[in-house]
Amino acid sequence: MDELDSALVAALQDDGRRSNRDLAAALGVAPSTSLERTRALRTRGVITGYHATVDLVALDRPVQAMIFIRLRPQSRKVMHGFRDFVAALPETLNVYIITGFEDTLVHVAVPTPQALQDFVLDSLTKRPEVADVRTAVVFEHVRNHVIAPATDAGPHASVR
Repeated sequence: MDELDSALVAALQDDGRRSNRDLAAALGVAPSTSLERTRALRTRGVITGYHATVDLVALDRPVQAMIFIRLRPQSRKVMHGFRDFVAALPETLNVYIITGFEDTLVHVAVPTPQALQDFVLDSLTKRPEVADVRTAVVFEHVRNHVIAPATDAGPHASVR
């Protein structure tokens, strides 16, 4: 990834609906260059899709929670089966397979605290592989929509 690729990725993360003409003008390149580079970024798998960011309150899902889940028995089949199950639930925003005491972290958005309790009791704890559930309500969620590629020049760069 060179500087132009990085600039294209940042611009598209900021506004994925931006036209190629606008991208080219903002970056000071020809529209054909912008289009060719954007297509190459998609082909290489750097850009994997375009998504709309939505307001969870406007969708009547103002209550968010992080749910830590311990699974038993621990096996790839159990973990992946549970991951696929919980990812398909309409309340689920993100699913993480993690290390530590718990095996899975699920980020959900629901209409009310009662809906959160119902989700935990009716969707999660009824599953035979769920050994333990710990829930933390999210007071505030801030997301960084523009992620720059990692470089060797940052403050956390490895020492050689």
